[in-house]
Amino acid sequence: MACTVCMYDENKPVKMRKERDTFGELDVPDDKLYGAQTVRSVMNFPIGGIEERMPYPVIVAFGILKKAAAKVNIEFGLDKKIADAIMQACDDVISGKLYREGHFPLVIWQTGSGTQSNMNTNEVISNRAIQILGGKLGSKDPVHPNDHVNKSQSSNDTYPTAMHIAVAMELRDRLMPGLVALRDTMDAKSKEFDKIIKIGRTHLMDAVPLTLGQEFSGYATQLAYSAERVCAVLPRLHYLALGGTAVGTGLNTRKGFAEKCAKEIGNLTGIPFETAPNKFEALACHDAMVEVSGALNTIAVSLMKIANDIRLLASGPRCGLAELMLPENEPGSSIMPGKVNPTQCEALTMVAAQVMGNHVACSVGGSNGHFELNVFKPMIVSNVLRSIRLIGDGCQAFNKNCAVGIKANTTQINKIMRESLMLVTALNPHIGYDKAAQIAKTAHKEGGTLKDTAIKLGILTAEQFDQWVKPEDMLGPK
Repeated sequence: MACTVCMYDENKPVKMRKERDTFGELDVPDDKLYGAQTVRSVMNFPIGGIEERMPYPVIVAFGILKKAAAKVNIEFGLDKKIADAIMQACDDVISGKLYREGHFPLVIWQTGSGTQSNMNTNEVISNRAIQILGGKLGSKDPVHPNDHVNKSQSSNDTYPTAMHIAVAMELRDRLMPGLVALRDTMDAKSKEFDKIIKIGRTHLMDAVPLTLGQEFSGYATQLAYSAERVCAVLPRLHYLALGGTAVGTGLNTRKGFAEKCAKEIGNLTGIPFETAPNKFEALACHDAMVEVSGALNTIAVSLMKIANDIRLLASGPRCGLAELMLPENEPGSSIMPGKVNPTQCEALTMVAAQVMGNHVACSVGGSNGHFELNVFKPMIVSNVLRSIRLIGDGCQAFNKNCAVGIKANTTQINKIMRESLMLVTALNPHIGYDKAAQIAKTAHKEGGTLKDTAIKLGILTAEQFDQWVKPEDMLGPK
C-alpha cells in the first residue's frame, strides 16, 4: 500500500539511511532530501494524508526567505561557498521541483508554529546543498540545517514570514487577475446594456424601472471595491516577522539582518516587503491574516449576491424571469432532455460559501495568540490561501464561461416591465400617493392594466396617463 504522506510504497523495498535529531536516530528514505525531524513529524501527525499537505505557496515562500537569509548572512560571517550552495538549493525549492518530487510531505495539522515545516525546509535545503557540494546526504556536513540554513532565524519568525510572502504573491498572481477580469466584464456589460430599460425589484417584488446597465453597474462597482479592499490590506501584509526570532526580541540575529532580508525578499518577489516595526505583534498575532481573510470574505459576499442575481434573472427559459440569457455550456440533467442550468453561478456561489467558512476558521485561529506566539499558523494560512485560489479561479471560470456571454432578452424585459403595477409611482407628483395606490391595488385585484384602471376610476384620462407614465422618464432625478 502506498503511503499517502511520504509517497513511497511500503511493499516495495526502499533504501534507507540513518539521520539524527536531538531525540535520536531514525530511518529516512534515501531518495528523499528531508531528515529526521521531518520523518518524526510524519510519524506524529498522520492527519489527513496527501490532500492536507502544507500548501505549495508556503513552501515556495520558505525557499525565497531562506535564499534571502543566506545572501544576507554572507555579510554576517556565513561562508560564501556554503551560502551559494544554500541559495542554489533554494532555487530548486522556489521552482517547485522539490515539492513535486515529494520532499515536503508534512501536513497542515502539526505544531501550530509551523516548526516542523521550517525544519523540513531546512533539512531539504541542507541536504540539497550537500549534494551540490559533493558531500554525503544526511551528514549535515558541510551544510547544517540549523547552523547554516536557519542561521539568525527561528520557526517563530520564519513561518509567519512565509505566510505573508505566500499570501502576498497569491493575491497578486492568482486572485487579482480573475477579480479584475470579472470587474472589467461587468463594466463592459453595464455599458452594453445602458439603453435597456427594465423593471427593478426590491424585496423580490416589483419596483420602479432602471436600466439593465445600471443594474450591472452595481455589480461592476462591487467588484471594483473588492479589488480596492485587497489593496487596502497590503501595507500590513507587507510587514515581515523575520528578525524577531523566538519571541520578538531578535535574539541570535545581527543588527540590520531583518531590514536587509526584507529588502532582498522584495527584490526576489517584486513586492515591497518591509521588516515589521514591532516583531512582538508579528509573532504573537496574525491580525493581518485575519484582515486579508476579512477582505476575501467580503468579496465572497459580493460574488454570492452577483451570481445569485444573474441566475435568478436568467431563470426559465419559459416559466421564470428569463430577462437574461446565459451561455449554454453543458447538458443540465440526466433525465430531463434539453435542460440547461446556470452551473457557473452555482459553482461561484459554492466558492463563496466555502470562503465564508474559511474566514470563520481564520477568525478562530487569529484569536488564539497566547502570550508571545500564535499557534494556529498553518491552519490560518492554508485557509487564506485556499480562499484566494477559489476566488481567483472562480472569477476566471465565471468570467470566461458565463459573464462575457450574457445577453439581454429584450422581448421578455419589455413584456415584464409593461405589466408592472409599480409604474404607478410616476403618478405620485401628479395625483398623490393615495390615488396612485388606489389605481395599483384595483388593477391588481381585477387583473387590469394601470391605464385602463385609472380611466375606469375616473382619476386620469388616457392622454394624462400616457404623458405622465413613461418608463424612460423614471430613471433618475429630473
